[in-house]
Amino acid sequence: MTMIRPLSSASPSVSRLVTPGLFVFLAGMFLMDAGARADARPHEQQLALSEMQESAQAPRKSTTDDTNPATQIPLPGPLKQEPSKPTENPEEQSDPARPHVGENGSPPVVEYDIEKLPTAVKQTRQHILEAAKSGNIEALRPLIGTGEDMTALSLSGYEGDPIDYLKGISGDSNGQEVLAILVDLLETGFVHLDAGGANELYVWPYFFAYPIDKLTPPQMVELYQIITAGDYEDMKTFGAYIFYRIGISPDGKWQFFVAGD
Repeated sequence: MTMIRPLSSASPSVSRLVTPGLFVFLAGMFLMDAGARADARPHEQQLALSEMQESAQAPRKSTTDDTNPATQIPLPGPLKQEPSKPTENPEEQSDPARPHVGENGSPPVVEYDIEKLPTAVKQTRQHILEAAKSGNIEALRPLIGTGEDMTALSLSGYEGDPIDYLKGISGDSNGQEVLAILVDLLETGFVHLDAGGANELYVWPYFFAYPIDKLTPPQMVELYQIITAGDYEDMKTFGAYIFYRIGISPDGKWQFFVAGD
C-alpha cells in the first residue's frame, strides 16, 4: 500500500491526524466506485438476457395470413343428387294390386254376370269359392302356389308359410274369417281392368276401381256387406277402397289377395 506523505509545512500532530483520515476517505471512494461498477455490469447483462428471451419467445409470423379467406383451402361444396329419372312406361311399373281409380274419376263398367268371364278366370274363381266354403284354409294351398308364381298376400311382403300368414291376419286362429272374406268378395260385382294390356286383370270387388264418393245407395249396401261405416269414412279420407281385393289374370292365375294402400 502506498502511503501519502504529509505536507512539510504541517506540524507532526496535524500530519498524524490528516494522513489516516485522508487515507480512509480515499479508500472509501475507491470501494464505492468499484461497487457501482460491479452493480452496473450484472444489470446490463440481465437486460440483455431478458431481451434475448423475449426475442426467442416471439412467434414467427406465418408466410400466409390465416385470417384471410383468400389464402385458405376452400371446403368442397355439397354433393349434388341427380333427380330420379321417370320410368319410360309408368303403367308397366305400377303395382296392379294397389288402389286403381281412373284419373278422371269416371266409374268403370261393373259386371255381375259370371258367364262373361274367360273360362280360366271363371274356373279359378270357382276353385277359390269352393276352398273358402269348405272351412279348411289348407284347401287354399294348391291355389296359392309356390315360388315366384305364388299369389301375393301382402303389399309389403311376409316371411314364412303362406297359410300360416293367412291364419295370422285372421281374427280367429283357424283362418275362417279370411275364408269368409274371400266368399264375400267373389260374390260381389267385378271389373275388367287394362283390357289387352300388360296388367290385364279381373278384380273383385268392383269398389277397388270405383270412385268411393260416387257409389249409389244400392252400391253402398253392397259395400257395407264387406266393410263397416267407420271403414268407409276412412276410405273417403284416403280417396279409394283399400280393403281386401282379389285379382285374377286372363290365364286363370290368382295374382293377389291383399289389403291396404
